[in-house]
Amino acid sequence: MNKTAQTVESAAAGGAFHIEDIYPQIDGGRFPVKRIAGERVEVWADIYRDGHDLIDCALVWRLEQDREWRRAPMIHHANDRWGGWFVPEQPGRYVYAVEAWTDEFATWRHGFELKQKAGADLTLDAIEGAGMLTKAQAGGQAAAAVILRQCEDFLQTGEAGPLLTEELQNAMAESQLRSDLTRSQLFPFVADRPRARSGAWYEMVPRSQSQTPGQHGTFKDCIARLSDVGAMGFDVVYFTPIHPIGHTNRKGRNNTPTALDGDPGSPYAIGAAEGGHDAVHPQLGTLEDFREFVAACKALDMEVALDFAVQCSLDHPWLKQHPQWFKRRPDGSMRYAENPPKKYEDIVNPDFSSEDSGALWNALRDVVLFWVEQGVSIFRVDNPHTKPFPFWEWLIHQVQLRHPDVIFLAEAFTRPKLMKGLAKLGFTQSYTYFTWRTQKWELEQYLNELTGYPERDFYRPNFFVNTPDILPFHLQGGEAWMFKSRAALAATLSSTYGIYNGFELLEHEPIPGKEEYLDSEKYEIKTRDWNKPDNIKPYISDLNRARRQNAALQQTANLRFIAVEDSNVIGFVKESVNQTNSVVVAIALSRDPHEFWLPLGDVQVGMTGDRRNVAAVENLITGERHPVEWGGIHLRIDPARDPALLFRCLA
Repeated sequence: MNKTAQTVESAAAGGAFHIEDIYPQIDGGRFPVKRIAGERVEVWADIYRDGHDLIDCALVWRLEQDREWRRAPMIHHANDRWGGWFVPEQPGRYVYAVEAWTDEFATWRHGFELKQKAGADLTLDAIEGAGMLTKAQAGGQAAAAVILRQCEDFLQTGEAGPLLTEELQNAMAESQLRSDLTRSQLFPFVADRPRARSGAWYEMVPRSQSQTPGQHGTFKDCIARLSDVGAMGFDVVYFTPIHPIGHTNRKGRNNTPTALDGDPGSPYAIGAAEGGHDAVHPQLGTLEDFREFVAACKALDMEVALDFAVQCSLDHPWLKQHPQWFKRRPDGSMRYAENPPKKYEDIVNPDFSSEDSGALWNALRDVVLFWVEQGVSIFRVDNPHTKPFPFWEWLIHQVQLRHPDVIFLAEAFTRPKLMKGLAKLGFTQSYTYFTWRTQKWELEQYLNELTGYPERDFYRPNFFVNTPDILPFHLQGGEAWMFKSRAALAATLSSTYGIYNGFELLEHEPIPGKEEYLDSEKYEIKTRDWNKPDNIKPYISDLNRARRQNAALQQTANLRFIAVEDSNVIGFVKESVNQTNSVVVAIALSRDPHEFWLPLGDVQVGMTGDRRNVAAVENLITGERHPVEWGGIHLRIDPARDPALLFRCLA
């Protein structure tokens, strides 16, 4: 038990304060709550003590590395429930606590007034109250001046009136000693920048960005593509690994175990003679070329996300420099990676249990810090669930103490509790099961889980519609309406979503019977016509424009489903954090036209204290307005044209 907890427990046992049911917290304060810098953090707690003395409470908070606490008052609501709030002004890792103490002067004043109404002799009581004034010493100059003046007035007149003013009570609340002050344990929370909660990601394989068939793409080719990506409204350009690729056991096309001459290999087989995780593949260009790409993204109001894959090809420099970081089989051969029955003969995993694991941890941290120095502040972490949890908690903590703006996305398609455990440890965002959720009931069930408590306080979902590893069965038909429906669902249900390049071109050729792309880009260079006929780039642009113009779509937690009777139409309403923007959405989940009633009678808009029923809705794409009559609106969706209807709510 820590010292603070001992203090709280001993005080409670001695008849002082109980501070219970504090919100927000994750697993009793073991893990940090996630919030956004510049937004209000509300805190609630049950606080009580024995007897009838009046108490007061406050929030205290500070950056983890600071020493000075900041304070904000808490207000009593009912049944010993206290609430308060504060605003973390900058991104960073914080701690907060709740304090309680007896307000001795307020207790005296309350008792005095009760006795006064009863006609009791109050001579000694008045002297007792005045005596409290002489002991006050902790407040500011203004409070001290009020206390001195009121004390002098009492001494000159002998009347109790000067002791009973609100001005004096406020000054004493600030200045009196708090001999029984009790502080709760410290609770951690992280205040992230807004991109941690909201963004549209475009996953790009950089070597496939050349417009010359068969030619390896370069960072300059990637720069040439940015105007196209930016025109679609994406906020984040995410690169698969950009490092040198190993030659030993290099994989061929379609993951064949033997590569042919000219096969580029998997970018996830990281490391060759040219370098490892802190080097760039020479065919992509130089490190200076990469920095130019980062600058070009910034000029278009986009950010770069890099893949951080903790694995090495058999040619990675670390295997010679630090052989103790890797496991070997009984015959002395290197133990390559595998996930039975899958084998990855082209890579090996570092041994986190080696005797030199501390140096390994530091080296991996330094890799992340190196890319931060190159202008990268977002990392998509490959398969974090296969590496030790304590390592990730340490790494994220180490990096964010130096660079609070850095965002980590956990690419973990695994068991639910493992995914949530990684989010608790500190991952800023997480991949989800959205990729496979297709039915109305399972989408509603899943979103209710993600937006409920406690998940909403630590799990930020990133809805990817596809990935280089996953071509979901529902996209394999290549139907434009389905691609549009999935993009609309991802872009509106979650405040953060992503597509893997080629989605906008309706790429859909699978390995028969599998959720994998035929002729996967992971093992060969592709050349595409990015303006291929029948692409859905304009549709994606409309979605992303609607997201940028409506704060309700830039958050996930304030979401409520609407009861649409059609089982193949999902409806929901979202509201911005500040309650100034509300959006209602209806999306078709089947190809047939749908006519349905969208009930809006219980949907209200506006800030607390001025909530009003929705009077009309405005289509976010066309600008068309519809009045809300009889508590709703009759709508028609033709998925062949557009499977989604997005409306701004108007009072």
